[in-house]
Amino acid sequence: MQLTAAELQKRHELEGAPDPFPSLGETTTVKPKRVVQVPTDADSQADFPTLATSTPAAAPGKPAWGSDAGPRIRATVKSTPVITDYFTITQAELPSKDGKQTSVGEIMKQVMTKYRVRIEASTNQSRQTTFHLKGDTQKDLDKAKRHLLSALSPVVTLTLNAPASTIAAIIGPKGATLKKVREATGVKVDIPPKDGTPNGHASGTNGTTTPLPGDEDEEVMVPVTITGPRPLALEAQGMLNEIIASRTSHLTQKVRDIPAHILPFVLTCRSHFLDEAQGFHVNLALNQPEREITVSGDREGVVRVVETIKATIEGFKTSLTNLKISLPKRQHRLLAGKAVDEILAQSKCLVEVASPEDPGDEVTVWGLAVDLPTGLGAVMARANSQFIHEFPLPGPLAVSKQLLTYMTRIDYEATLAKAHPDALIFTPSPATIAQASVLNIDIAGEKSAVDAVIKQISEFIGKLIGATREVSIDWLIHRVIQGKNAKKLKQFYEAHNVQVFFPLESIEQSQVLLVYDPLSPSASPSPVEKVKHLDYVVEELLKMAKEFADVKSQKISVEKRWHEAVVGQGGTTLNAIIGEDMTLSIKVGAEVGDASDEDVILVQGTSIDVDRAVSEISKVVEDAKNDAIVSSYSIEFDIDREYVGRVVGAQGSGVNKLRDALGVKVDFSDEADEKEKEAGKKKKAAHQKSKVKITGRKENVEEAKKRILSQVERLADETSEILKIPNQYHAQLIGQNGRYAIRLEENYSVKITFPRSSGESGEGKTREQLKPDEVLIKGGKRGVASAKSELLDALEFEKENNKVLTFNVPTRSVSRILGKGGASILEIKDVTGAQIDVDKTNDGIGSSTQITVRGTKDAINAAKAAILAIADQVGEETTASLVIERKFHRNIIGAGGQGLKDLISRCDGPSDTKLQAGLVRFPRHDETSDEVRLRGEPKLVNKVKEELEKIVATLRDRVVLGVEIPASQHRNLIGRGGQHLNDLQNRTGVQVQFPGSRSYSQFGDPENASEMADADPANIVKVSGARKACEAAVEELKTHVKPAMPEGVTAIVSVPLKYHHVISQQGYFFRTLRNFGVSVEQSGKPQKPAVPVAPPQNGSTTARIDDTEDAPSVEIQWQVAENYLDAEEGDSEWTLKGSDAAGLERAQSLIQEAITQAAAMTCVGFLTLPDRSAFPRIVGSKGSNVARLRNETGADITVGRDNSTIIIIGSESAVDVAKEAVLKQISSSGRPPRH
Repeated sequence: MQLTAAELQKRHELEGAPDPFPSLGETTTVKPKRVVQVPTDADSQADFPTLATSTPAAAPGKPAWGSDAGPRIRATVKSTPVITDYFTITQAELPSKDGKQTSVGEIMKQVMTKYRVRIEASTNQSRQTTFHLKGDTQKDLDKAKRHLLSALSPVVTLTLNAPASTIAAIIGPKGATLKKVREATGVKVDIPPKDGTPNGHASGTNGTTTPLPGDEDEEVMVPVTITGPRPLALEAQGMLNEIIASRTSHLTQKVRDIPAHILPFVLTCRSHFLDEAQGFHVNLALNQPEREITVSGDREGVVRVVETIKATIEGFKTSLTNLKISLPKRQHRLLAGKAVDEILAQSKCLVEVASPEDPGDEVTVWGLAVDLPTGLGAVMARANSQFIHEFPLPGPLAVSKQLLTYMTRIDYEATLAKAHPDALIFTPSPATIAQASVLNIDIAGEKSAVDAVIKQISEFIGKLIGATREVSIDWLIHRVIQGKNAKKLKQFYEAHNVQVFFPLESIEQSQVLLVYDPLSPSASPSPVEKVKHLDYVVEELLKMAKEFADVKSQKISVEKRWHEAVVGQGGTTLNAIIGEDMTLSIKVGAEVGDASDEDVILVQGTSIDVDRAVSEISKVVEDAKNDAIVSSYSIEFDIDREYVGRVVGAQGSGVNKLRDALGVKVDFSDEADEKEKEAGKKKKAAHQKSKVKITGRKENVEEAKKRILSQVERLADETSEILKIPNQYHAQLIGQNGRYAIRLEENYSVKITFPRSSGESGEGKTREQLKPDEVLIKGGKRGVASAKSELLDALEFEKENNKVLTFNVPTRSVSRILGKGGASILEIKDVTGAQIDVDKTNDGIGSSTQITVRGTKDAINAAKAAILAIADQVGEETTASLVIERKFHRNIIGAGGQGLKDLISRCDGPSDTKLQAGLVRFPRHDETSDEVRLRGEPKLVNKVKEELEKIVATLRDRVVLGVEIPASQHRNLIGRGGQHLNDLQNRTGVQVQFPGSRSYSQFGDPENASEMADADPANIVKVSGARKACEAAVEELKTHVKPAMPEGVTAIVSVPLKYHHVISQQGYFFRTLRNFGVSVEQSGKPQKPAVPVAPPQNGSTTARIDDTEDAPSVEIQWQVAENYLDAEEGDSEWTLKGSDAAGLERAQSLIQEAITQAAAMTCVGFLTLPDRSAFPRIVGSKGSNVARLRNETGADITVGRDNSTIIIIGSESAVDVAKEAVLKQISSSGRPPRH
């Protein structure tokens, strides 16, 4: 850094000091200055700053001496601008010459003579000598000043320890920064090379490693040596210190190993931590897996924030406590992920659940003691917040695992999550799969969302039934099969729709999963087709396995220190040993999985490859032991120059691939041809050669040569041919998503290029300039010939079956031809097999629209006839519009559009919905307009418009009146199935809406709302229609209102919660009590479901029933358990309110009888049938059979809706009798098929 003279004055507080050596003939811009003594042993930059000069004076200024009125002595010569500078030193150290000390005057004369400057000096009583320099150029002044300081100051050597990370900044780009420092000060700056600090640490004579203050990790310090005159050396040291300070003002520290249960609480204090930085710039970053927080930014702010974080952690360690509870494992899923953050924000408590692999069901809640009750409540609320369904995967356990494996490999869980964002889907963990006897997919969310997911999974699994197969192939040859037969495995899917999933090599499993892809458009639903294709693929895989059956696994004992040599830099040596086909598996050290012995290398594959690899590994290890690892082996060979570009690859990609894979260096040269040129020889281009030189480890070099020569051999056989194919057939020959062209390329190892105009968005552009009707095939001669033959055969087929016909139809008929949602045009395509394109470029403008039909001759004629038949039905059309308020649209359209259909029919319009489409168009929900548009035959449009105007006029005359009717009487006014309500509406022509209906709020506020201001909103019934009709309906409704019952009698009965579901009979019991004029209010209801859960099956409760000796058997499972085993304890107080004492007494009697009967129901039986086919016969018409069985047996019988289990509750004898009665009912209904 350089300082101007003005800055130098400020540094030394000399501003305002008088000029000690004024020039009587000149004036300068220097203001009066005061001299401050500068000690010679100063140790900072402020004592000896950069010795730069001031800028030239721009104009004459005030004199150095005298008053502001003018100079005391005027100059007798013309003023000339000069450059001035000065410096002051104490006790100058004078050099010696021939044993004699040189004087200051001699040194000043030498400098003035050499640099053509004027120097004046004066020494005060403090032995301070001030030198004042004047010159014509800045350059001469700088040199003179530096020379003078060098001659008068002692030479010193300073050592500056610079952090290794700042060395690059000190040196600068190509040494520019360091050069600038040297030129500015004239000192020598030495920085040791990198090799001088082995392993990144300076030591010995180079200095010792010093950690940066406040850093947790030590940073290497590099000793920088500065040699030169003391002032200049100190100036250079200051300049370097400023560079270092600019690079080390930033600090990064980490707070590590934060306890898992404390980390979330610490994260909530982020704003507090940032406040502690006190204005300094600080960034906070979280590494969740490592449980560490990284703090970076200004050094002082980072130190403060780190100390605050550590203190916060210690505070939480002493203040946090925990509470542990047990919850079913499936509910743990609702307490993970985002739920943890939400619970923490809501209750200031953290919830921890056991890992999925842990069989325990323990849940831990962390927080302050005062917050734990709130936290526990939040956890329970979250755990019970969503409906959870366990979807069991069907079939035996082996089939279930196949289904789950396939779903995992195609990431079906993500597909479900994307389709149903409101549901959570959880698949079993690997630990669960290994231990479980039944595999379940857990689905959580609202009941509707869960049902939607269950439906999609069921449909998906239904397509997978019979579509999976496992084949056992020795896992040692999996890699070989995949490497040698990659294209054939791909063809299995393209030709047979069968996907092959090899297990991960690390698990060493031999079972290979085959799946007939149910999601493919070409998938067949036929079980026969699935079996056929799976059998074929199994047979082919077994053939491949037999071909490579000679496999083995061999361990080599190699000390761990030689493993790096075997692997090579970036795996290059190992890649060369494995080979290009990747048919070998080589595991080194810990990868083998033997913790007791890491001095081993495991080689697996075919015998011949294993033997070769073992030999090469032994050779590499031997070379390493003999210290012959230096990659100095090279080989040279020639290839035709025309192939060099292809071998090198675009931007060197081919050579880079060899370098990265094998760690070799590949050079190409044309030295042979250059020598021949010099000798005057001429050589044909076809025979020109290029020399290839490969350098590296011998094994890698040989492998690289082998790969290059193999590529050259393939290129030598390469040819190309251009086919003339009309552009109109290109799309069909390419196929959907390029499927057909890609198949040809893979089958014949060729490259097929269609002209650029045939690609979309310019994709697939090549270097070849092709005409629109040209197709280029490039590859091996045999492959090009085969691909050409097949492509031309396909062209002939397309010419025969891809004829094109273009004709016009009236634009007004296009919408009818297309149909609603394209239904009509799609039907024509399906029936005729033709491809139909409707020109949309005119956007409905113009009298005619062009239609293009492609296909066979018969298909084209049939499609044209069908289209013209529809077009002929559409006569002249007109359009009309009218404004109808949006609030009337729903009334006009009607439920399911029936109102609009009836309106069109009344106007003598078509009854076919396809012909009605487009006649009347109401604005969409997202449109703000109220305009309704009509389009069609003029006569029909006018009729529809008149009818709409009549309806709207009636609707606009409508009013909404309210009538107060007690909510308890609404049910009677509506009647069973809405009978009374419909009768009233039909007679009066009004609409009546009761509170709670979906359309209640859409009717708006009643006109007479002010009259019912004090009424309960739940009692206000709205009547809408013509005013007279509404008034008549209101009066009629009032006549049906019964007067309020007088204050009745009450009683309280205690009912055990565990008997609630049995007594209530899904509300039937309470309806019976209402017949006596008694209503019931309950203080509490049970939280557990009404239907008991079946206990786990142990296989010992299976019964067999045979109708006849010859009939196949049906297995039915029967389990009996103790009732109320897990029921809730406690009582619920039922408050009975009756109109009279007699009814209340009768109700109490019935409740006591019901409690006695419920107490007698001590058993619950679970009768599980193979399927639900017998359920209709068991239930009977409207439940008649079940009701009869309940009355005959005295047991409660519940038929499951989601499964094939019948639940029977009652006394032990009643349960057995009911079971026999159900089985008898099944036997009389015929035998269902066995599953």
